[in-house]
Formats: sequence, structure tokens, C-alpha cells
Amino acid sequence: MNLLPNHENAVVDIEKFVAYSLNSEHPEGKHKALIFEKVLGITVQDAGWLQSAILENLAFYEATEQEETKFGKKYVVEMKIQNDERTANVRTAWIIEHNGTVPRLITCYIKRK
Repeated sequence: MNLLPNHENAVVDIEKFVAYSLNSEHPEGKHKALIFEKVLGITVQDAGWLQSAILENLAFYEATEQEETKFGKKYVVEMKIQNDERTANVRTAWIIEHNGTVPRLITCYIKRK
């Protein structure tokens, strides 16, 4: 299985969730936030939980290499995340910057089946 390179050192900035993906008041992120709440029952107060869940799951799901950009190499990791009795397919996107080794989360969202 092809895991995200250097996944043990991956960085997930919690501010991505607080300010965007779980923020129901963000003009562009609010739709993601509403789906996270509907499907997994999580809100901005659960940003730390989502951060941990994503990092813990990186060791168990395949990474798909994407195009090289002017910023670096992109990867996608789709994973199942469970919260109590609820489960969601979450797509995470990562970048490893040129001359870098640490994957950094770009975005994540719940993928519809």
C-alpha cells in the first residue's frame, strides 16, 4: 500500500478547521461545516478531535499521488472517520512543498458516496 510519504510527521493546522472547514459562518466553508455536522455530528468545537482522527488514520489508508504544482507535489488520502455510531468518507488533500519532506493538509471534506 502506498501511504502518504512521511505521514508520521504530517502537519494539520487546526486553524484550517476552526476558520474554514468547520466554520458555519465562513462564506465558502460553511457548506463543508454543515455537512460535517449533519454526517458526523461535529462542529468547530470538535476541531481538535478531527485533527487527531485524520492524523491517526493516515497510517491505514492509501495515498494517491496527484499533479505536481508550482508549490509542490499533491496527494489525496480518502479515509473513513467514525464518531460514535456515525461514519463518513473523508477526502483529505496534502502537499509536500518543493525541497520539503513534511506533508501539510490543504483541505478536507466529506465525500458523497
